[in-house]
Amino acid sequence: MADREQPVTLRTRKFIRNALLGRKQMVVDVLHPNRANVSKDELRSKLSELYKASKDQVSVFGFRTQFGGGKSTGFALIYDSTEAMKKFEPHYRLVRIGAATKIEKASRQQRKQRKNRAKTVRGTAKTKGGAKDKKKK
Repeated sequence: MADREQPVTLRTRKFIRNALLGRKQMVVDVLHPNRANVSKDELRSKLSELYKASKDQVSVFGFRTQFGGGKSTGFALIYDSTEAMKKFEPHYRLVRIGAATKIEKASRQQRKQRKNRAKTVRGTAKTKGGAKDKKKK
């Protein structure tokens, strides 16, 4: 992978210190000439070095590459602690970086079908998922 050796420049704009949520938030401009894109993992490590924080306290998201390439813009959050990150960061972003595990559940269609089957029965049968014991007239 010769891409990893290509130089990458990070510039931050609109830097805000959010004391209520225990984080620093900023817009990140990534200059990456001669390179398709930069991975979020690599950006997290570079930002953690830049702001002297642990890599697991940094969250990056929303990156868009400019037309023609060479420059990407996105958003970064650097939390004061991992506890603050787990408390305020959305669960799906924690799953992306490996700080949490994904909750496995049935597909949306299966959940809707189960709900609609349960609507057809009354009483204790609802807990089983709806057995079809109706008599035809």
